[in-house]
Amino acid sequence: MDDFEGKTVVVTGGASGIGRALAQRFGRAGMKVVLADIEAEALDKVVAELESDGVDTLGRVTDVADADDVEGLALDAMDHFGAVHVVCNNAGVAGGGRLWEIPLNEWKWVLGVNLWGVIHGVRSFVPRIIEAGGGHVVNVASMAGMVSAPGMSPYNVSKFGVVTLSEALFFELAMTQPGIGVSVVCPGWVNTRIHEADRNRPAELAPEEERRLTPDEEMLRGMIEQLITSGIDPAEVAGLVFDAVRDNRFYVFTGESWIEAARQRFGRIVAGENPQMAIPTADD
Repeated sequence: MDDFEGKTVVVTGGASGIGRALAQRFGRAGMKVVLADIEAEALDKVVAELESDGVDTLGRVTDVADADDVEGLALDAMDHFGAVHVVCNNAGVAGGGRLWEIPLNEWKWVLGVNLWGVIHGVRSFVPRIIEAGGGHVVNVASMAGMVSAPGMSPYNVSKFGVVTLSEALFFELAMTQPGIGVSVVCPGWVNTRIHEADRNRPAELAPEEERRLTPDEEMLRGMIEQLITSGIDPAEVAGLVFDAVRDNRFYVFTGESWIEAARQRFGRIVAGENPQMAIPTADD
């Protein structure tokens, strides 16, 4: 995709982090922006930022875990701008614990946003992109969709799901709609607020019962938060995504160390070896 001027991009999870950076990057390329997020106040702030930069922007509070809400987002985008050319299914949350102790509501919340949110985005926006005559689908996964780690099973499952969903979508569109590209984004550690995602958890999906973390779990959580807050700037990820859309490139990685971790994992798989944990502590 090499013509962005005057076209429309939809970004979910757009009020912070990677989503905000994506909206800014596509806006600088001359695109109109539809920004969706569950946090109304933060959403209004980013919409105002974009508009002050001269970007034609529509903001809409949206729960991506709700299929009807995502369809409503698509309808509003069409009503306001008349077409959609790019969708960035970016909204995400994090959660975990020891697999056999994770509350069911944790699974429902994380999979609802991270996996079902992408499914809903594909179902609602791919037909509109077809109608527009072509464009691009960006699904934000994670390196947690390429390599596994303890203590974050719902997140890993959701992101592995986004990767394979995106690969299937790539094949299906290549066979039927070659004018639509697909990218799956697999960042490593990025300085976002995803470790604070619980602030947006719906009350009905609160843990069925509170459980105190073990010292090991507390240590793991603290380590992950430190790695996130020392991660790369979301703007760097957004730049890589923009380049991938422009160049019609599918896989988007943020560092060679993560690529090597994935390469080693798949090497162990084909060799029939047991899993080994190898999580890089930096994007380099």
